[in-house]
Amino acid sequence: MATTVFTDGNFKTEVLGAKEPVLVDFWAEWCGPCRMVGPIVEKLAQDYSGRLKVGKINVDENSETPAQYGVQGIPTIIFFKGGEEKKRIVGYQPEEKLKTAVDCVLTV
Repeated sequence: MATTVFTDGNFKTEVLGAKEPVLVDFWAEWCGPCRMVGPIVEKLAQDYSGRLKVGKINVDENSETPAQYGVQGIPTIIFFKGGEEKKRIVGYQPEEKLKTAVDCVLTV
């Protein structure tokens, strides 16, 4: 499963209204660490297909949602479950750390 593109317009429906847990990657094209974490996020989308919705929101093209959630540095990954923020990771993190976070969110 590929990642979903989240926007200010579809965030409420796609993320907050999702039945499954959601990983949201807040990123920008010019951000080096964002480009490093991007392939890891894509892999997580495949590895957890059917159990976790995975998507990205470009902070340059969508300013309302990052402001609403206090995203000040990128990449920021926020996990949502039942429409609520459950976990937040700021900055580049290796795949194993992100997998541990996913597993934690899935078991809560």
